[in-house]
Amino acid sequence: MSDSTTVFDLIRHGEPEGGPMYRGSKDDPLSETGWQQMRDAISETDHWHAIVSSPMLRCVHFARELADRFEIPLHTDERLREINFGEWEGRTAEEVMASDGERLNEFWANPAANTPPGGEPTGDFNHRVIESWHHWQQELAGQNLLIVCHGGVIRMIVAEVMNIPLEHAFSGLATPYACRSRIQVNTSSHGRFQCLVAHGTLKASTP
Repeated sequence: MSDSTTVFDLIRHGEPEGGPMYRGSKDDPLSETGWQQMRDAISETDHWHAIVSSPMLRCVHFARELADRFEIPLHTDERLREINFGEWEGRTAEEVMASDGERLNEFWANPAANTPPGGEPTGDFNHRVIESWHHWQQELAGQNLLIVCHGGVIRMIVAEVMNIPLEHAFSGLATPYACRSRIQVNTSSHGRFQCLVAHGTLKASTP
């Protein structure tokens, strides 16, 4: 096993058109506010060798703009799509609480055991996200990378890095629009070590 240090910056998409809701697989583009949130979160001092993005419009449109700006490769990965919220898709938290409040509370208390009606089981979601996470660690080892993705995806990756049980992975981490996280992965003959370096406001900082 060759020694390498890979630094991942993760950024959640900005506000989509239509505002906050259980959007999941609903493929809305960024609003004007969302574009501004994303642009404000990036600095000229940021340095990446490549960008990996969810294929959903609220992620990949900005990822493509950024890849062109920094003149670096852009990879898209279907496994980085947001979790599918089933019958809750396209509805606000208030609307779901009014009509299905008990199940919504159960989901946030333990998403591993409580799937949204008609939605994607959290275990399946976690499996595909972590499969992607491990793939890019190997495929682009030793580089500085940006992943443009979703709140749920960031929660799954951080839970993996910090050994957070899946039942606490959603409620245990806030991921506002354009939130950034940094994770460092060191690989050597001793194994692989993952560390959450920063989460929240992360601008104009270097690995």
